[in-house]
Amino acid sequence: MRFSSLLAELGTYPFAAIDDAKDRARERGLDLLDFSIGDPREGADPLVRDALVDALDGVAGYPRAAGLAELREALADWLDRRFDVEVDPAREIVPTLGAKEAIFSFAQIMVDAPGGNDLVVVTEPGYPVAARGARFAGAAVVELPLSREHDFLPDLAAVSAAIWERTAILWLNYPNNPTAVCAPLSLYEQAVELAERHDFVVASDEAYSELYSGELPCSALQLERRERVVVFNSLSKRSSMTGYRAGYMVGDAAVADAVRLYRPMIGAAPQAFIQRAAIAALADEAHVEEARGRYTRKRALMRRPLLEAGFEDAGGDATMFLWLATPAGATAESVALQLLEHGIVVTPGSALGPSGEGYIRLALVPTEQECARAVEILEDIL
Repeated sequence: MRFSSLLAELGTYPFAAIDDAKDRARERGLDLLDFSIGDPREGADPLVRDALVDALDGVAGYPRAAGLAELREALADWLDRRFDVEVDPAREIVPTLGAKEAIFSFAQIMVDAPGGNDLVVVTEPGYPVAARGARFAGAAVVELPLSREHDFLPDLAAVSAAIWERTAILWLNYPNNPTAVCAPLSLYEQAVELAERHDFVVASDEAYSELYSGELPCSALQLERRERVVVFNSLSKRSSMTGYRAGYMVGDAAVADAVRLYRPMIGAAPQAFIQRAAIAALADEAHVEEARGRYTRKRALMRRPLLEAGFEDAGGDATMFLWLATPAGATAESVALQLLEHGIVVTPGSALGPSGEGYIRLALVPTEQECARAVEILEDIL
């Protein structure tokens, strides 16, 4: 049988490769402490689970792509409280199955290839889903490197006008995965100026907006001019709801209209009981504050032995990630393999893009007790 040649060209999804390495380690009898993937272990707050169960009664019929009006209104209220912005819940918000599927499929809506706006611009190292979704939509991908010397912010001015003229989407992701840094509002202002001049859309992945320790992250929604701006977010990180798949897109009403036109074709509307659970999560900030406190404690706990062993703290204090430069002479992969031999799983930065070489990423998702066990191992082997 014939399959898409793009599947073979793109190769194994980076985290699938990490999963394979973990399986092989378990076959050798290793008990793993997994810091590789940003999947919170503590789970959702009971109030979220209770809201889902209560909503199961009377479930019938396909969910609508537009989502529940109550959820869209709850999202608009939360965005107003959090970012002091007003959005139209009827026209500017679309509930999604988490952020990943919406990010992957967005290029299907915005790219007009061949011969039209056939480029998607992404940052690297980074979350690979936007780039892979672009390739499956027939677009070419332009990668903007993020470097420590430039505070892990892209140099938009270095991109030629010829590239921008062919661009359909510019993807930004702050607070950033994997570097954990935040972006200033001025970056979004610069991006929108380019988008208006060259006719493309600025897509902002803000999945980690509620995980921070110091600086309060801003949102692209806080721009004075929000035309050509769309934001993707979810409750996966804010409320530890990765298994629920509760997300949303918000922004330019014309883009939202196109998204609502597209999504019924692929059956991507979230179930009503998931949307009810999301409403309950949005109404409560106490569990989010508790999660931020846990990540702050785990960051401090894991950082100390690694810095003492010669790693450098290279990233910021947002997200759930710890971004570290490897000791001199050590590659990202060699460090990751060394740690895996002792049962600690991390992501080599090189798996997230060429500019990630020389770094490792720790997702601070194991419990505090598991982090304490990892510290004991690190102190012993490093």
